[in-house]
Amino acid sequence: MSEVKKGNGLVYKNHPLRRVDNLIYYGSMADKYIVLLQILDTKKEQDMDVATRVSVQLQMTDPDLKSRDRVVKKSEKDSLYAAMDVGCIWLERALAGK
Repeated sequence: MSEVKKGNGLVYKNHPLRRVDNLIYYGSMADKYIVLLQILDTKKEQDMDVATRVSVQLQMTDPDLKSRDRVVKKSEKDSLYAAMDVGCIWLERALAGK
């Protein structure tokens, strides 16, 4: 499923995963596309915050494009699991050229 490699950080299904506050970047900036997951709402479950609303965006990594023009697809899901599931499929298809 996921693994930590020395010096590479977290990898999920052969793509790097980086988190900055409520933003999760899935994919490599060296590729043509990445997925941006933004946690919009959370709720407390015992002592942890659990995402209840997550925005998913498939984005192009071209630095010459404006940020709003980079977005290829977007959706909103009610859990981080559902958002990662959709994002992973979108990224695989985009990188395969479908």
